Amino acid sequence: MGIEFTAIDFETANGFRGSPCAVGLTKVRDGRIVAEANWLMRPPAGHDHFDSRNVAIHGITADMVAHQPRFGELFPEIGAFIGNDVLVAHNAAFDLGVIRSALEVSNQAGPGYDYACTVLLSRRSYFLVSYSLPYVAEAAGVPLVNHHDAVEDARACAGILLDIARRAKASTLQELVTGHRLRLSRLDAYQPGISELSKATRTALERGPAVGWAGWPDEGLNPDPNPAADPTHPLYGQTVVFTGDLGIPRPQAKQRAAVLGAQPASTVTRKTTVLVVGDGFVAADLRSGRVTGKARRVLELHSRGQNIEVLSEAEFLQMTGGRWPVASQ
Repeated sequence: MGIEFTAIDFETANGFRGSPCAVGLTKVRDGRIVAEANWLMRPPAGHDHFDSRNVAIHGITADMVAHQPRFGELFPEIGAFIGNDVLVAHNAAFDLGVIRSALEVSNQAGPGYDYACTVLLSRRSYFLVSYSLPYVAEAAGVPLVNHHDAVEDARACAGILLDIARRAKASTLQELVTGHRLRLSRLDAYQPGISELSKATRTALERGPAVGWAGWPDEGLNPDPNPAADPTHPLYGQTVVFTGDLGIPRPQAKQRAAVLGAQPASTVTRKTTVLVVGDGFVAADLRSGRVTGKARRVLELHSRGQNIEVLSEAEFLQMTGGRWPVASQ
């Protein structure tokens, strides 16, 4: 049988996970890519506003999907392509969360899926200053020309997992995950009117207009990590520091990290494992030198062998289920 799975990548119209506007899928059998599929789509009705910051990331506009089917209309085709496969994604909790929230707001049933995350596997396989998709793809020797093109990202994710499997000499996906002291995660099936709505969807439905902000007076408190958080989340057990101007108040960002089991901190030290950078930072800035003082300190410590990961604010918001405030659009 060998390594087999379907890699998946979604792009969303706005900060709500249930607003998919594109999906890419790459199917692997016996360690080889055998099929691909991709669709543009209109997000579910009522959640189809295109945030300018999301558009800046992926380049998809409302006009580009105006005549495309909505997610709910396309999901039978998406589901048929996936079949009974284990799903693999880079920051998989986000992409599986897109499926769940989009089904919920579309009032549509969907099956459950087992899934694995290449962010978690990459952290155990490479020594990088950033585990964003372009950095990991480069380390894996996988071409990635148009990052945030959904099918290219799915293909890169598949290539990364296959490289990790080759390094680990794993012959099945289950063997690979278990060998890295992880386990497959599970997205439960959704049945409208019976299944409980996800937290992301409840928050989106309950939230009024987001309130922007002009800045914060100080770092704020560093809350203790949530001991009941999911230990498989990419932020669980990490020590997280924030730098630069974020689109959300820094104390709020710290609280989001703590809820997921991370320990927020105010300065970069030898305990730091994750730095979240605002000011529109992207991973390529680490090479160009467009970094803050804290980021330079991280690069220095990383060069000395300290395992620190740098995230953009967009990546952090994906991991925490956050969204850009209205004032940032």
